[in-house]
Order: sequence, then structure tokens, then C-alpha cells
Amino acid sequence: MSQENLRRSREAAAAFNRRDLEAFVALAHPDIELVSRVGQLEHERPYRGHDGLRIWWQDILGIAPDFEIKVEENRDIGDATISRHRERGSAFTSGAPMEQTAWHVAKWRDGKVTWWRICQSESEALEALGVSGGASSTPSRTDRR
Repeated sequence: MSQENLRRSREAAAAFNRRDLEAFVALAHPDIELVSRVGQLEHERPYRGHDGLRIWWQDILGIAPDFEIKVEENRDIGDATISRHRERGSAFTSGAPMEQTAWHVAKWRDGKVTWWRICQSESEALEALGVSGGASSTPSRTDRR
């Protein structure tokens, strides 16, 4: 199942980049919980369910319509994945370019993501999963692109 989770994680990024909302949502469990920095700034709570994913999609593209994700590293840790993403876009209001590294953590069940959190650092991502120590002490399968 671990290879499948890595593949699905890449599929989610590809669906986002081609703006295929339905393919993106199809990878998520109906009860998904998404914790993102945008959600914490906008309404201080996670996005929930497929409707929540759709709202997140609108929120992020409302901030940066050309926002794109490049998966630089994708690790499997049991029933979860941790991915390092390079994220780029231009702010809608000012056109100012933005670029950042973010760590995406996802828990998977029956081929669907059930929980997803976007973190600012690898240590925050590992902590969100309850994994102690650095990446080198984490049993995983890594897929680098």
C-alpha cells in the first residue's frame, strides 16, 4: 500500500496543477480534515469534507490564481506520507511573486486521504505525525523527483 500512497500523493499535486478539482477531491475521503495555514488565517479551523476541500481550493486560488506545486520529495511512513513541496505563485491583488517550501503530511485509508496538514518545516510535519527525531531516524520509503 505504501507505493500506492506515494503515487496518490503525486496524483493530488498533479490534479491541483492542472486545475482538475474533481480528480483532486476524488482522492479524498468524504470526512477528510485539512489543516492549512490559509484556513488558520481565514477562519481559525480546519477544512472538513469534500465541501471543505472545495472551499480551500477557492481560497488558495483566490490568493494566487497561478499557484502551483512541485513535489520535490515524497516519503511513505506507514499509513501516511510526508512530502516536501516547492510552491510558487503570484499574489492576486499585487502580482507580487511568492515562493516557499512547505511540508504536506497526509494520512491514508483505503486509497483515500483522511487527514492532511500543510506545515512550514519538516520537524513540524514529523511532529504532526507523532514521529520523533529527524528524517534519518524515520523508517520510510522515499520518492524524489
